[in-house]
Amino acid sequence: MAQWCQLQILDCKYLEQVDQLYDDSFPMDIRQYLSRWIESIDWDTVAMQDSLATVRFHDLLAQLDDQHSRFALENNFLLQHNIRKIKRNLQDRFQEDPVHMAMIISRNLKEEQKILTTAKSAEEGEGTVSAMVVEKQKLDNKVKEMKDRVQVADQNIKNLEDLQDEYDFKVNTLKNRENEMNGMTPKELEKEKMTVGRMCFELKAKRQDVVIQLTDLLNVTQALLSDLISEELPEWKQRQQIACIGGPPNACVDQLQNWFTAVAESLQQVRQHLKKLQELEQKFTYDNDPITQKKAYLEARALELLKNLLSNSLVVERQPCMPTHPQRPLVLKTGVQFTVKLRFLVKLQEFNYQLKVKAVFDKDVTEKKGFRKFNILGTNTKVMNMEESNGSLAAEFRHLQLKEQKVAGNRTNEGPLIVTEELHSLSFESELQLNQSGLNIKLEAISLPVVVISNVCQLPSGWASILWYNMLTTEPKNLKFFLTPPPAKWSQLSEVLSWQFSSVTKRGLNQEQLNMLADKLLGAKAQRNPEGLIPWTKFCKQSANEKAFPFWLWIEGILDVIKRHLLPLWNDGSIMGFISKEREKALLSDKCPGTFLLRFSESSREGAITFTWIEHDVHDKPLFHSVEPYTKKELTAVSLPDIIRTYKVMAAENIPENPLRFLYPDIPKDKAFGKYYPKPSETAEPMDVENPEKTGYMKTELISVSEVHPSRLQDNMMPMSPDDYKALSQYVSPRDIDAVTNNLISGFEDFDDQMSADFPDQN
Repeated sequence: MAQWCQLQILDCKYLEQVDQLYDDSFPMDIRQYLSRWIESIDWDTVAMQDSLATVRFHDLLAQLDDQHSRFALENNFLLQHNIRKIKRNLQDRFQEDPVHMAMIISRNLKEEQKILTTAKSAEEGEGTVSAMVVEKQKLDNKVKEMKDRVQVADQNIKNLEDLQDEYDFKVNTLKNRENEMNGMTPKELEKEKMTVGRMCFELKAKRQDVVIQLTDLLNVTQALLSDLISEELPEWKQRQQIACIGGPPNACVDQLQNWFTAVAESLQQVRQHLKKLQELEQKFTYDNDPITQKKAYLEARALELLKNLLSNSLVVERQPCMPTHPQRPLVLKTGVQFTVKLRFLVKLQEFNYQLKVKAVFDKDVTEKKGFRKFNILGTNTKVMNMEESNGSLAAEFRHLQLKEQKVAGNRTNEGPLIVTEELHSLSFESELQLNQSGLNIKLEAISLPVVVISNVCQLPSGWASILWYNMLTTEPKNLKFFLTPPPAKWSQLSEVLSWQFSSVTKRGLNQEQLNMLADKLLGAKAQRNPEGLIPWTKFCKQSANEKAFPFWLWIEGILDVIKRHLLPLWNDGSIMGFISKEREKALLSDKCPGTFLLRFSESSREGAITFTWIEHDVHDKPLFHSVEPYTKKELTAVSLPDIIRTYKVMAAENIPENPLRFLYPDIPKDKAFGKYYPKPSETAEPMDVENPEKTGYMKTELISVSEVHPSRLQDNMMPMSPDDYKALSQYVSPRDIDAVTNNLISGFEDFDDQMSADFPDQN
């Protein structure tokens, strides 16, 4: 099966990942229309050759022309227009740079393959299909059952209407013939009355059946509505919480919208059916008429179900977030714009432009001593309308800001919580009037609690509060959470910590790295117990070590240095990162001299990285050396691969040498980091040492050099390279090498003294 066909049968959470691959620069329409042709080309090769890329670019335009012709034959004017527009946009973007287009297609095809692999692995790992997929299928079946019942009821009401019209005709005909002078014979009259009687009996039976069917339909709808409001909607909101703090991306809001819309449409049809029954009742009724007896009850029940559905349909699709910090939602800075998006899950055309939503900050929050108050600046009302991209009924606030209300006099009434632990809420209100019912429905949606900061330096601590809250509770209104914050289990916190890395890089934390962090937070005696409890103060307030800064600020500093300077190395697994010094020595102790590993410094709040390598002394005793950690300041001047490439160790008057040979466990240094080394310039810059002003400057290069005290030379540094020493030690014992070396050094010292005596300094 073609790759594009495989993608289209995946679950919605994977389809949303596919959707994110395509935008206006290379729209999904092209991928859909030209899927076979696109998959038949080796785009990796095309992306490496300018001439081939140009050919393929024009081939693609020709393919679009063919597709346009097919739409013309189908008289599909809209799709013809779209194809012409897509072609013009492609020419504007890639006419001068077709290689760029080839790179985009190549990248997207690879990402699609990753999505397919992930989906396949998930299915295999769960045996057959995931629990989420099973639940989705169950709900889809319930929705189908509801729709089928609506269609059956609709057909039965039409049949009932036809039968009642026929009955009315028969009754009126019978009355007219009875009044005629030359009417029917008594026998014919009796026969006709029996026919009318049978029709009346059948009519009453059908009325009873229709009322029972509508009652059963409302029972099925109520059960489905309960599943949506009590289970599916809260589960979606919980997945959204997880996504906000770096977890797997939230998915299936479109599926939730489809379910809500289907229920709303069915309830609207039931209400139309009840109106039709009322019309039939007005034309003909009788004692114990089921329509008369049940009509008011069914109308009230259908309306109550619809009201319940609509009042739960307004949701915060995208939580409040500053565009300047997209990976830190729910932390807002005063004076900085933030965005938030709402969606109405019932997508009916009659609601388009009917919902006006107003944003309110800290609604219904009781006045608390020291609790800061804020005003919302910017346009705080929006009208919900159908989006062009997916047709959803949505409203996006893009230019909201917060401004703190001034407190008269000095602020001596400080509250019990610090700024970054003070939680606030953002509410959204609206009102919906149902046509012809006279019923106004109050709508409200509440964002997850937000932290408001006044200085960007408070962002890390504010984000820690957001992590802790959304990790431990699903209650959106618990603004007093940090008065008595509960502890977190290590099993919970370890997952969230890994998300902080995987959400901004391509790699989370492995078990080895998490073990080191567990020992740091729980202590070695806890033996990394998954049920071990970590207090909030231990995570974000108390000093994690003798350097007096909290654990979370240490992690945040490391995340920052990774994003700024170490991202490729972290992504390809070159950085071991989190490892204790004891574990470090255990890993290196049996490795070749010059084997090194990269780890993060435990003593730097701002984030720093160091490397440790192993050597052996003359007695084959392992010696470990760690370089002074490199901070963002040093890494800004020289990249870490360059530091590793040029690093030197120098002792006394020895020639400096690079002791780093193998990245743990046994990867040659240049193989591990060669792809990150700076490429030599194509033409060497001419140099003239005698006259530098005439031909240019002499090139320089920054290198890292560690000086070793002479007293460590014999123990820690060898007067020959590690390779030479290893080769020599195969034939000569370490003791003999040591003796010869000492004699040589002594001989050189005597020779130096003699030369000084024979040739005294003439100056």
